[in-house]
Amino acid sequence: MPQEGMHGDEGTGRAAPAAAQGGPGERLRLLERAATEVGTTVDLFRTAAELAGLAVDGFADVAVVDLLDAVLRGDAPAPGPPDEQAAVRRAAVAAAGHVPGLLGVGDAWVLRFGSPHAQALGDLRPRLVRRLDPDDAWLSREPEQAGLVHAEGAHSLIAVPLSVRGVPLGLASFYRLGASPGFDDEDLAEAVGVAAFAAVCVDNARRHAREKALARLVQRTLVPGRLPEHVAAETAWTYLPVAAGGSWFDVVPLSGARIACVVGEVAGHGMPAVSLMGQVSTAVATLAAVGLRADEILARVHGQVVTSATGRSTLTSDGPRADGLTVACVLAFYDPVTGTCTVACAGHVAPTVVHPDGHTEVIDATAGPALGGQGHPAYPLTRVTLSAGSVLALHTESLSEPGPALSRALASGDDDLHKVTQNVLTEAFPDGPGDDTILFLARTRVLGPDRTYSWDLPNRSESAAHARRMAAIKLADWGLEELVPSTELLVSELVTNGLRYSEGAVELRLIMRENTLACEVSDSSGSAPTLRRAHDDDEGGRGLFLVAQFTLDWGVRPTARGKTIWAEQLLPGRSQADPDS
Repeated sequence: MPQEGMHGDEGTGRAAPAAAQGGPGERLRLLERAATEVGTTVDLFRTAAELAGLAVDGFADVAVVDLLDAVLRGDAPAPGPPDEQAAVRRAAVAAAGHVPGLLGVGDAWVLRFGSPHAQALGDLRPRLVRRLDPDDAWLSREPEQAGLVHAEGAHSLIAVPLSVRGVPLGLASFYRLGASPGFDDEDLAEAVGVAAFAAVCVDNARRHAREKALARLVQRTLVPGRLPEHVAAETAWTYLPVAAGGSWFDVVPLSGARIACVVGEVAGHGMPAVSLMGQVSTAVATLAAVGLRADEILARVHGQVVTSATGRSTLTSDGPRADGLTVACVLAFYDPVTGTCTVACAGHVAPTVVHPDGHTEVIDATAGPALGGQGHPAYPLTRVTLSAGSVLALHTESLSEPGPALSRALASGDDDLHKVTQNVLTEAFPDGPGDDTILFLARTRVLGPDRTYSWDLPNRSESAAHARRMAAIKLADWGLEELVPSTELLVSELVTNGLRYSEGAVELRLIMRENTLACEVSDSSGSAPTLRRAHDDDEGGRGLFLVAQFTLDWGVRPTARGKTIWAEQLLPGRSQADPDS
């Protein structure tokens, strides 16, 4: 069994590595080089390669770095020695010349009991084998080392454990071949010093790998795994979270059969970016669901990001400023009744539209500052009209111009939008993206008379009765006679409220979605009604209470003219558990 400090013969006829020829000054310079050349990144394989490359530049003829599998996953191995037959994986290999027969990066091998490698990793003490004897018993169980000795003339070995705070991470092995002088005690001390520094770098990279893995796990849980079918549009997406950043997408169903499509990305990576992504995505979805406009949503979330980054909102001449992470975001609200799409951008590229005739254009939307960034938080709204069958594409900055590839993919005649997204990203990134990438597509629909109908009602007392009659006739046309009594009640209450508290005409609109029937009344008043419980002797005040009792959901949203009160009922045969509900 090899022992530390075993003496060996020096070879002849081959120039010795520079570090072996030099004195203490050369050795000190090798340590100084390690401080600047090893650990330049937080990538495990890059750090291991830097250590191996440094070693063969004047210290050894062959250097290999093997790490425990747990380390490569980002986990910290348990303190103490590993199993008697520990499995390690090749993280780096370097040679001063061509040396065949070595395991490649990523290959695994088992440290057999009795080898200097297993001994070093077992008790976390380095092993110096001054002379490798081809007849050593342990070589018969280690094919790679036996090949180095028999075929390549390896005659001296140093095996140094890589450990931090008593926790084993892996092993660095250095060999000298042919005419190079054998390793001595000073070489052992040099290898231990360089390995100790490299172990800290490996541990830092391991911690980074763990944080990245956790961030990607959280990131995936915050992004929707599936989206329900929606009457407004057919949707599809491809999401490539390769960098553990804060990129996300979402589709928020809104009142009036509208949808809000969102794509955003945090300018950063790791858990801080993913945490901020979760806050912002939740805030955007919540504010959209309560009926705020896209520009108001971005302005409010901007203030939230500033406050979360600084602990308080700091005002400058350009408005709030946050010295932390910023968020780029694009919001697109689509209304299938009118066919209009309203877009607002916060430091983000505008959506691309492919029209049914194949013409592609980027929506000319002026972007405001990124959320949490410097600049006055103004987010102009841009409205465009989209024909039925138009494809709206929202994407991250990493996919700078999807238009040409998207047009070609759609022109191929493939109606499967999921396949279209995959084809576009495959063409854009033949070797894979370098950052998180999202491509979200929505093929628009426009609702016709079989799904929606509206009436303009003059501000007269008889308008409520007229609205009830018209609603009953339309529901009969749609085959929804079961909903006539409850819908007449809703129409009567909502139209009466609109006539009483506003000036001018009111609009009544019925919209049939997949699982619900929406009743909307729009008027010129900006004040929102409140639900209250009337006392037994009150003559009024029960209108909204009745609306709430007969509907699945109801609410109020602001409009350019005033407000819209909406209420939704389940269609006959539908369940509240259905996705569209």
